[in-house]
Amino acid sequence: QVQLVESGGGLVQAGGSLRLSCAASGLSFSSQAMGWFRQAPGKESEFVAAILWSGRNKYYADSRKGRFTISRDNEKNTVYLQMNSLLPEDTAVYYCAANPGGSSPRAAMAYGYWGQGTQVTVSS
Repeated sequence: QVQLVESGGGLVQAGGSLRLSCAASGLSFSSQAMGWFRQAPGKESEFVAAILWSGRNKYYADSRKGRFTISRDNEKNTVYLQMNSLLPEDTAVYYCAANPGGSSPRAAMAYGYWGQGTQVTVSS
């Protein structure tokens, strides 16, 4: 059974940082592209970042480039999202997802497995 479990969310002041983690099990982690998406209240889900198998290829939504960094540890079956200089508009539930084919890393429909999400709240 595939499980993706996010952690690391919480309440932080604007300008602060958080590091999200997503621990995967039940799949061949090192062959998956992994992504982070988020959904704010009343808004559609949006792409945040993705990383391919080896960790060398990374993709970011333009608005997050420079503030967010995605990384992975294939030994620990874990993907991370380091978020710096957080803004109130970053408030959302953040989801990690696994993409077995690795194609279209920015497209939610390319991801076959999803975690339950972790809440990130940025206060002004």
